[in-house]
Amino acid sequence: MTMHRDVYGEALDDYFIHQEEKFPLVLHSSYGDQDEMPVEIFFRDAADFPELEFIGLSLCDGRVLDVGAGVGSHSLYLQEKGFTVDALEISQTACHIMQQRGVQQVICADFYQYQGQHYDTLLFLMNGIGIAGDIDGFKKLLEHSKSLLTEKGQLIFDSSDISYLYQDYNIKKPAHYFGEIQYQYEYKGQRGNLFKWLYLDQNLLIKMAHEMGWVVQILYEDENDQYLVRMELKK
Repeated sequence: MTMHRDVYGEALDDYFIHQEEKFPLVLHSSYGDQDEMPVEIFFRDAADFPELEFIGLSLCDGRVLDVGAGVGSHSLYLQEKGFTVDALEISQTACHIMQQRGVQQVICADFYQYQGQHYDTLLFLMNGIGIAGDIDGFKKLLEHSKSLLTEKGQLIFDSSDISYLYQDYNIKKPAHYFGEIQYQYEYKGQRGNLFKWLYLDQNLLIKMAHEMGWVVQILYEDENDQYLVRMELKK
């Protein structure tokens, strides 16, 4: 298999150095769409957090693992609030940027391989549970989360019901679950690896979570079919 460059990391690094986007970061999708991803969104500070993220951050408790921390916007916010937070990120380039931005505890690792501390909060914002990739991956994510949580631990994450895509854009629904999407980044004419990303509708999320022994609270919904979730294990 040919290894592609970390074009996502390169785009982040260029923005961090120049403080502006000189080239677009393009996102190709399996449903045929092609979007430009504004790199500045990864460098947001608290003034630019949407309400959904503010609510999620306000619910953090105890020791926090910020999963898919990117360049550390949420970790920096929590640090400033006095939290002990570990920022977990798979991109080495993004981890290096986080260190330069002042994130104190940076862990460069794959979530599924990580076995470290026990945490009171596992945080997956900006649709961070998308790393599950597919339905089976979400089951694995919940199972692995159990091994990382303290007795009173919680998961906080957001996701989206993307069924509107197939209605609004007249796209034929795939044979597999419609929230399982494949993406590929492109930057400066170079394409990165294909990767899978998961969007869960609320009904399926609640059904799966209950089957695996979790209590689910839907805390917030916005006008774009995004919703915020808090989950903990049944006592």
